[in-house]
Amino acid sequence: MHQSTPALRPRVLHLAQPVDGGVARVVTDLVRAQLAAGLHVSVACPRSELARRLRESGADVWHWRAGRAPGPALPAEVRGLARVVAAVRPGLVHAHSAKAGLAGRLAVRGRIPTVFQPHAWSFEAVGGATAALALRWERWATRWTARVVCVSEAERARGVRAGIRGRWSVIPNGVDLGRFAPGPTGAAGAAEAVGAIGAAGAVRAGLPQLDGIGPDAPLVVCVGRLCRQKGQDVLLTAWERVAARVPGARLVLVGDGPDGDALSARAPGSVLFAGAVADPVPWYRAADLVVLPSRWEGMALAPLEAMACARPVVVTDTGGARESLPPGAAAHCLVPPEDPGALAEALVGLLLDAPLRASLGALGHRHVKSTHDVRHTAERVAALYRELLSHQHVVPTEYREFIHS
Repeated sequence: MHQSTPALRPRVLHLAQPVDGGVARVVTDLVRAQLAAGLHVSVACPRSELARRLRESGADVWHWRAGRAPGPALPAEVRGLARVVAAVRPGLVHAHSAKAGLAGRLAVRGRIPTVFQPHAWSFEAVGGATAALALRWERWATRWTARVVCVSEAERARGVRAGIRGRWSVIPNGVDLGRFAPGPTGAAGAAEAVGAIGAAGAVRAGLPQLDGIGPDAPLVVCVGRLCRQKGQDVLLTAWERVAARVPGARLVLVGDGPDGDALSARAPGSVLFAGAVADPVPWYRAADLVVLPSRWEGMALAPLEAMACARPVVVTDTGGARESLPPGAAAHCLVPPEDPGALAEALVGLLLDAPLRASLGALGHRHVKSTHDVRHTAERVAALYRELLSHQHVVPTEYREFIHS
């Protein structure tokens, strides 16, 4: 339960679409932290599991009827958001991802300080004329954007190279270390992380999808939406080589998405599909190794969550992946995107080297604890809000206490 809300605090309105995956986790963690800090927090999003969770956390949730992608319904979606903004009367709007950033900035048009957080650039997700249109919009929309928040320096640099002349802040993603943690082993620190690697087999007994897979079978887990961005198709190509060189190895894809049927049709018997899960923590803890072969990212949450659970990771060198890894880990954990050969070599190398996996798991665990605690992320976002509110020509009386806190 969040703290009682002080009388003199600004109201923040978060806009969220999509309502699943990493965006949903970022919004959930940020909203909960802001409620605990005493802010008035409202959220506009479609009816979803995200809306339910946020309402239970104490946020003021407004139903926003909106599709995931732009389309003919966009004018009605913008009008719907404008009505929410008029009702909530926020001091600041924080729009998450391309669709919310599009509709939100059209609805607000800079009349209220607006933070836009792309969560990976929209023009990287599409091609041809659609990509050109998305880029043109992002360049133009900066006039209505008080600050663009990127989750990595790589994401910011990509925007700058694309000609987006925004006012930037880089605030890396964080994870809830109370939730994402090694399984109980009775140890602490690096020893806890090493013990967690050895305890993976015991965790598997609680996952019915793994029935028939022995506790010592090499297990690789990929957590992410089944879509082109996350690169599971590249992973399946690499997996043919991995399975041939690591007897008994199994791969589990955790998540659902538009590419699920196509991936399932080409997957060999050593690949399992767990579908969407409410809690990925048991899957991280059950894994010997976690992989995310994305084509593009801002800074993916899944590798941070896996490292928080003391699991070694293999990720593609895209977006903020390099920035998310602990110093010295890139040689073992980072591979080029869309290179199944390099991906296979990295997976095989780690699956055949248990001491190295344990060492990397411990290193990653310490790194996330020190640099990617979601509480630090929330503190930096709050500092940004104070800065933006203090720069208004006329600062409303009810915001002054927050600005100087």
